[in-house]
Amino acid sequence: MQKRRLGKSNLEVSALGLGCMGMSFSYGPPKDKQEMIVLIRAAVERGVTFFDTAEVYGPYINEELVGEALAPFRGQVLIATKFGWKIDPKAERGLAGLDSRPEHIKQVAEGSLKRLRVETIDLFYQHRVDPDVPIEDVAGAVKDLIQEGKVKHFGLSEAAAKTIRRAHSVQPVTAVQSEYSLWTRGPEKEVLPTMEELGIGFVPYSPLGKGFLTGKIDENAKFDSSDFRSILPRFTPEALKANQALILLLGSIAERKKATPAQIALAWLLAQKPWIVPIPGTTKLHRLEEDIGAVSVELTSDDLRDIESAASKITVQGARYPEHIERMTGR
Repeated sequence: MQKRRLGKSNLEVSALGLGCMGMSFSYGPPKDKQEMIVLIRAAVERGVTFFDTAEVYGPYINEELVGEALAPFRGQVLIATKFGWKIDPKAERGLAGLDSRPEHIKQVAEGSLKRLRVETIDLFYQHRVDPDVPIEDVAGAVKDLIQEGKVKHFGLSEAAAKTIRRAHSVQPVTAVQSEYSLWTRGPEKEVLPTMEELGIGFVPYSPLGKGFLTGKIDENAKFDSSDFRSILPRFTPEALKANQALILLLGSIAERKKATPAQIALAWLLAQKPWIVPIPGTTKLHRLEEDIGAVSVELTSDDLRDIESAASKITVQGARYPEHIERMTGR
């Protein structure tokens, strides 16, 4: 497995990480814990060293799963987790609004350390920007945790470029995590140029478009009510049908490269910048192996030009989130 450095930091990780959320949260009922431990350990055996979780996934059970699965590999792997939600088991999906007050951040860190079974959190992201707490106060709280040895690196998720700059001036930001893929290209406008300028790594989540870019989802797909995609505008039958043009594009390049559409989608991200580390999620070993195979797919400048030229003619249909969730991004 190739390694990549997240920006100018000394944080070196596998070129692809593993997003663990779907093992416990958002994509239907939680999967069998023992099976997921086997899968996470299989990722380590195949060279993956970067694992992504959050206290809110479950809530809590995903961090516990990741902590147990990776306990034998301390020092060989890096775990990223996140703070910033008010958690209430009675609320929908356990989320009762945002909370990035410094005292809350410090409480979350203590809980995450225990669940992850570590002495230091490798990368601690603010999950969503809290409009009620100045980002300087958030960065200051994480800076305190870094000085106390409880956190190594500070990250932000779905933050706007100006917010990233303000946070970075208080405590250097190592990585920003946002949705980015061939069907979600918002970060290209302001966020990626800011990353380049400040020397910050970029971690695309949903790099396979929540499964769509694998080519396995068409307008006949049915999603369980416990599957987050059942409420996403981009996953209505009409949008799924309209967006198949993107799959045809990936399929034609995949054929040329003897790869799969998912591998082309991931290879395209890896080819954008050397400091981009996608974190595809999966609950299946064959998918994990397929994703890892993307690291070996070489896209030439001609391939990239062909993809760009074809993609520029495709208008993706459907918002990526319902409006109340979308409002929490890009602050």
